[in-house]
Amino acid sequence: MGRRSGQHGGVSDLLWDDVKCFFDLDLMGSLPDVRVPNASVEDWQAVLDLVAEKGWKCQYSEGERVLPVPRAKAVLSRAADAECPDLRVWPTADVLAIFRFQAEDEVDFDVDLRELQGQDRLDVLCGFFREIGRLLGKPVLMDPEGEYGHPVLGFDVEADRVVVLADPQVR
Repeated sequence: MGRRSGQHGGVSDLLWDDVKCFFDLDLMGSLPDVRVPNASVEDWQAVLDLVAEKGWKCQYSEGERVLPVPRAKAVLSRAADAECPDLRVWPTADVLAIFRFQAEDEVDFDVDLRELQGQDRLDVLCGFFREIGRLLGKPVLMDPEGEYGHPVLGFDVEADRVVVLADPQVR
Protein backbone atom coordinates (compact mmCIF):
# COMPACT_ATOMS: atom_id res chain seq x y z
CA MET A 1 0.00 0.00 0.00
CA GLY A 2 2.35 2.72 -1.18
CA ARG A 3 1.52 6.38 -0.72
CA ARG A 4 0.43 8.04 -3.88
CA SER A 5 2.69 11.00 -4.36
CA GLY A 6 1.58 14.29 -5.75
CA GLN A 7 -1.80 14.43 -4.07
CA HIS A 8 -2.01 17.09 -1.37
CA GLY A 9 1.76 17.36 -1.51
CA GLY A 10 1.98 14.07 0.38
CA VAL A 11 0.76 15.56 3.66
CA SER A 12 -2.25 13.30 4.07
CA ASP A 13 -1.75 10.08 6.01
CA LEU A 14 -4.79 8.58 4.34
CA LEU A 15 -6.65 9.43 1.17
CA TRP A 16 -10.38 9.92 1.57
CA ASP A 17 -11.25 7.79 -1.45
CA ASP A 18 -9.29 4.87 0.03
CA VAL A 19 -10.91 4.95 3.46
CA LYS A 20 -14.32 6.56 3.07
CA CYS A 21 -15.98 3.17 3.61
CA PHE A 22 -14.72 3.38 7.23
CA PHE A 23 -16.57 6.67 7.61
CA ASP A 24 -19.89 5.29 6.39
CA LEU A 25 -22.44 5.77 9.16
CA ASP A 26 -24.37 2.64 8.20
CA LEU A 27 -21.29 0.45 8.46
CA MET A 28 -19.46 2.07 11.33
CA GLY A 29 -22.17 3.66 13.43
CA SER A 30 -21.97 7.41 13.91
CA LEU A 31 -19.74 7.28 17.00
CA PRO A 32 -16.82 4.90 16.53
CA ASP A 33 -14.67 4.23 19.56
CA VAL A 34 -11.06 5.36 19.59
CA ARG A 35 -8.64 4.02 22.17
CA VAL A 36 -5.03 3.96 23.29
CA PRO A 37 -4.48 0.55 24.90
CA ASN A 38 -2.02 -0.17 27.72
CA ALA A 39 -2.26 3.37 28.99
CA SER A 40 -1.62 4.77 32.47
CA VAL A 41 -2.72 7.68 34.62
CA GLU A 42 0.42 9.46 33.38
CA ASP A 43 -0.71 8.95 29.78
CA TRP A 44 -4.11 10.42 30.58
CA GLN A 45 -2.40 13.41 32.20
CA ALA A 46 -0.13 13.81 29.18
CA VAL A 47 -3.22 14.00 26.95
CA LEU A 48 -4.80 16.62 29.22
CA ASP A 49 -1.56 18.60 29.12
CA LEU A 50 -1.44 18.29 25.33
CA VAL A 51 -4.95 19.72 25.00
CA ALA A 52 -3.92 22.72 27.12
CA GLU A 53 -0.60 23.14 25.33
CA LYS A 54 -2.22 23.05 21.87
CA GLY A 55 -4.88 25.49 22.97
CA TRP A 56 -7.63 23.20 21.72
CA LYS A 57 -11.04 24.31 22.88
CA CYS A 58 -12.27 21.93 25.56
CA GLN A 59 -15.01 21.46 28.10
CA TYR A 60 -14.90 19.11 31.07
CA SER A 61 -18.14 18.02 32.67
CA GLU A 62 -19.53 15.62 35.23
CA GLY A 63 -23.15 15.02 34.41
CA GLU A 64 -24.66 18.45 33.76
CA ARG A 65 -21.95 20.36 35.61
CA VAL A 66 -19.19 22.01 33.62
CA LEU A 67 -16.01 22.20 35.69
CA PRO A 68 -12.36 23.17 35.27
CA VAL A 69 -10.24 20.35 33.85
CA PRO A 70 -8.90 18.43 36.87
CA ARG A 71 -5.76 16.32 37.14
CA ALA A 72 -6.17 12.92 35.52
CA LYS A 73 -5.42 11.17 38.80
CA ALA A 74 -8.33 12.91 40.51
CA VAL A 75 -10.78 11.94 37.77
CA LEU A 76 -9.64 8.35 37.53
CA SER A 77 -9.72 7.78 41.28
CA ARG A 78 -13.30 8.98 41.68
CA ALA A 79 -15.86 6.85 43.50
CA ALA A 80 -17.17 3.90 41.50
CA ASP A 81 -20.73 5.23 41.63
CA ALA A 82 -19.78 8.76 40.53
CA GLU A 83 -20.97 9.94 37.14
CA CYS A 84 -18.55 9.18 34.36
CA PRO A 85 -17.05 12.54 33.47
CA ASP A 86 -16.24 13.52 29.95
CA LEU A 87 -13.91 15.95 28.31
CA ARG A 88 -14.98 17.42 24.99
CA VAL A 89 -12.07 18.52 22.84
CA TRP A 90 -12.30 20.41 19.57
CA PRO A 91 -9.02 20.02 17.61
CA THR A 92 -10.74 22.33 15.08
CA ALA A 93 -14.04 24.16 15.33
CA ASP A 94 -15.87 21.49 13.33
CA VAL A 95 -14.40 18.31 14.79
CA LEU A 96 -15.20 17.09 18.30
CA ALA A 97 -13.60 14.27 20.29
CA ILE A 98 -15.22 13.22 23.57
CA PHE A 99 -12.87 11.60 26.06
CA ARG A 100 -14.48 9.26 28.59
CA PHE A 101 -12.60 8.55 31.78
CA GLN A 102 -13.71 4.94 32.12
CA ALA A 103 -10.42 3.19 32.91
CA GLU A 104 -6.95 4.34 33.70
CA ASP A 105 -5.32 1.68 31.51
CA GLU A 106 -7.03 2.88 28.34
CA VAL A 107 -7.38 6.40 26.99
CA ASP A 108 -10.68 6.28 25.15
CA PHE A 109 -12.72 8.76 23.19
CA ASP A 110 -15.50 8.97 20.63
CA VAL A 111 -15.51 10.90 17.40
CA ASP A 112 -18.59 11.73 15.34
CA LEU A 113 -18.36 10.46 11.78
CA ARG A 114 -20.95 12.98 10.64
CA GLU A 115 -18.26 15.62 11.25
CA LEU A 116 -15.54 13.64 9.53
CA GLN A 117 -16.61 13.55 5.90
CA GLY A 118 -14.05 14.47 3.25
CA GLN A 119 -10.28 14.81 2.98
CA ASP A 120 -9.90 17.98 5.05
CA ARG A 121 -11.70 16.54 8.06
CA LEU A 122 -9.89 13.22 7.63
CA ASP A 123 -6.59 15.11 7.78
CA VAL A 124 -7.71 16.78 11.02
CA LEU A 125 -8.55 13.39 12.52
CA CYS A 126 -5.25 11.85 11.41
CA GLY A 127 -3.39 14.84 12.83
CA PHE A 128 -5.21 14.44 16.15
CA PHE A 129 -4.39 10.71 16.30
CA ARG A 130 -0.75 11.49 15.42
CA GLU A 131 -0.39 14.11 18.15
CA ILE A 132 -1.68 11.69 20.79
CA GLY A 133 0.13 8.64 19.42
CA ARG A 134 3.50 10.41 19.15
CA LEU A 135 3.13 11.96 22.59
CA LEU A 136 2.41 8.61 24.24
CA GLY A 137 4.49 6.44 21.89
CA LYS A 138 1.48 4.16 21.61
CA PRO A 139 -1.03 3.17 18.94
CA VAL A 140 -4.32 5.06 18.64
CA LEU A 141 -6.97 2.65 17.32
CA MET A 142 -10.43 3.32 15.88
CA ASP A 143 -13.06 0.57 16.17
CA PRO A 144 -16.54 0.63 14.63
CA GLU A 145 -19.18 1.63 17.18
CA GLY A 146 -19.93 -1.38 19.38
CA GLU A 147 -17.26 -3.58 17.75
CA TYR A 148 -14.54 -3.25 20.35
CA GLY A 149 -11.24 -4.83 19.43
CA HIS A 150 -11.66 -4.70 15.64
CA PRO A 151 -9.77 -1.55 14.67
CA VAL A 152 -10.17 -0.33 11.09
CA LEU A 153 -7.53 2.36 11.19
CA GLY A 154 -5.14 3.93 13.64
CA PHE A 155 -1.84 5.60 14.38
CA ASP A 156 1.07 3.19 13.91
CA VAL A 157 4.03 4.08 16.15
CA GLU A 158 6.61 2.42 13.89
CA ALA A 159 5.29 4.00 10.70
CA ASP A 160 4.74 7.31 12.53
CA ARG A 161 1.48 7.85 10.70
CA VAL A 162 -2.13 6.74 10.56
CA VAL A 163 -2.58 3.50 8.63
CA VAL A 164 -5.46 1.28 7.54
CA LEU A 165 -5.76 -1.78 9.79
CA ALA A 166 -8.70 -3.56 8.15
CA ASP A 167 -9.43 -4.53 4.60
CA PRO A 168 -11.98 -2.05 3.16
CA GLN A 169 -13.44 -4.80 0.96
CA VAL A 170 -14.34 -7.02 3.90
CA ARG A 171 -17.06 -4.77 5.25
